[in-house]
Amino acid sequence: MGSYPVQLKTKPEVTAFFDSVSNTISYIVKDPDSSACAVFDSVMDFDMAAGRITYDHADQMIAFIKVNNLTLEWSIETHVHADHLSAAPYIQQQLGGKIGIGEKITVIQDTFGKVFNEGTEFQRDGSQFDALFSDGETYQIGTMTAFAIATPGHTPACMVHVIGDAAFAGDTLFMPDGGSARADFPGGDAAELYDSIQKVLSLPDELRLFICHDYGPNGRDIQWETTIGDQKAKNIHVGGGKSREEFIAFRTERDAQLRMPGLIIPSIQVNMRAGEIPKDADGNPMLKVPLNAL
Repeated sequence: MGSYPVQLKTKPEVTAFFDSVSNTISYIVKDPDSSACAVFDSVMDFDMAAGRITYDHADQMIAFIKVNNLTLEWSIETHVHADHLSAAPYIQQQLGGKIGIGEKITVIQDTFGKVFNEGTEFQRDGSQFDALFSDGETYQIGTMTAFAIATPGHTPACMVHVIGDAAFAGDTLFMPDGGSARADFPGGDAAELYDSIQKVLSLPDELRLFICHDYGPNGRDIQWETTIGDQKAKNIHVGGGKSREEFIAFRTERDAQLRMPGLIIPSIQVNMRAGEIPKDADGNPMLKVPLNAL
């Protein structure tokens, strides 16, 4: 487990919220010794055909926090999602707390600032977020000390967050029968992803691992909780001691067959702004569609 400050005796209370449209699992993580909590990877509902946003999914999380008299301290984005839009600003407006993401968000902003032809008014320094986490950085959720592990490969800004005996994997790992995330987005890299996964698998076997997406492979029910031990033994892409070379060859071949996520164009524009929707010159919310750029 290296030098990571894992505290297995701390057992946060984790509540999952599944979004069936994007197959995303968002989480509320509560400190067992206080009212403090954090939200991970919230979802803003988006009707692409109508260009309409709503907040039913986020409202469920807000209601849970209010009913249980919790205090929201953090809204964490494990990475810049390409398949759903973040509701972090909406939740922050209702409940407060800080919005945090990995410090490599600046790489995403620079890369996709060019793709979407953003003007100089679009800041590429991560200043849209309240906190930018570096590899190994710690932060508090009530009495719990959380820490972030940089896990680039899917995107440069990916991080796995560890809180007591629970870790939140983002898209770095799926359930063992789901494998791993794609590595062919701009800034992605299969070799980096393999190395990042090895960092995660070096954590204690009994650590609970909560994943960000599940698609119910082979018709099974949707699941979102596994362990590091199960991943090491059973993950179909990296388990059982699969080599770096095997993984890179598989991931590269597999990614070449995948289509772009249906919501990647709106998602990236919104999520690289910490969930804020861009506006046109007249101040109206507006999204761009770059042609032949992805």
